Amino acid sequence: MASPDRDPGDETDEASGSDARPGDGRAETVNERADRNWNEVLQELRVLQTGTQILTGFLLALAFQPAFVDLSAGQRAFYLTLVVLAALSAIIALAPVALHRILFRRGAKPTIVAYGHSALLTSLLTVSVLMVGVVAFVFDIVVGDAAAWIAAAVLAVVIIVLWVALPAAMRSRRTEDSR
Repeated sequence: MASPDRDPGDETDEASGSDARPGDGRAETVNERADRNWNEVLQELRVLQTGTQILTGFLLALAFQPAFVDLSAGQRAFYLTLVVLAALSAIIALAPVALHRILFRRGAKPTIVAYGHSALLTSLLTVSVLMVGVVAFVFDIVVGDAAAWIAAAVLAVVIIVLWVALPAAMRSRRTEDSR
């Protein structure tokens, strides 16, 4: 029996020892599925880390620009908040790798995959807030406060639609189709 938060493709046939969902073309053991899922988590971590590293590098370079001294106290506080958020998102994204190292060869791959899934979702949330913040910060400096709020709101809506609403609708449709 699958837990409600698991993808239907991750159900296990207890009698045969296979994780294969009928008709999905896979006949995997629990360990094979965990290995495949871990590889997928690692690929997603790589993509996420690249974006986070680019944003972090951009933020760190800003402090060394001549115009940085012209920032208001509020802008500096916002900037430092963004730097901390960038570091936090990188730490969260790397957490599954650290757990994997600590639990290496201890038969805990399904636990590591579940933890990696949670960490990736959390990291996606922090990166989305970071991206909205960076765009708002740049708009605030270049155009002004009102434009920053508008740009942040538009970007937040785009992220919510593409990262939450659309995938949720597709998942719901897929669930309905499998009934």
